[in-house]
Amino acid sequence: MKKLMIFLAMMMFLVSCDKETIISSGDLPDEINDYISTHFPSHTILQSIEDKDAFTKTYDVQLDGNVSLEFNRKKEIIEVESETELPSSVIPAKISHYVTENYPSNVITDWELDDNNQHVELDNGVELKFTTDGDFLSIDD
Repeated sequence: MKKLMIFLAMMMFLVSCDKETIISSGDLPDEINDYISTHFPSHTILQSIEDKDAFTKTYDVQLDGNVSLEFNRKKEIIEVESETELPSSVIPAKISHYVTENYPSNVITDWELDDNNQHVELDNGVELKFTTDGDFLSIDD
């Protein structure tokens, strides 16, 4: 019972360490501002959040036009969401080619990178899964 209480106390401490802070675009790391100006030059930053917890740090950036970006602690892009077509510059060429060949009447609206795979969502709701190298794996359920 004592071990359980210690475990629960530790878990509550770790959960309470989660902190979201709204930051100005000027306080975003240069790498993130460079990414935005390169791939979304006509968009304006509406809100930037630095999200820290005991183990990770991410940056969530909301752009006008309903575009959301997420960057990992290394300031690398890990997710892009939009209601419209994403710029081709944010999609790896191999994935873009696959979608163009197999879904010629659709466009990519969301892209995500996790530890092992890349995921894209098309404007028709179809979700596709690729390796980190861009090789097609499956249609996500």
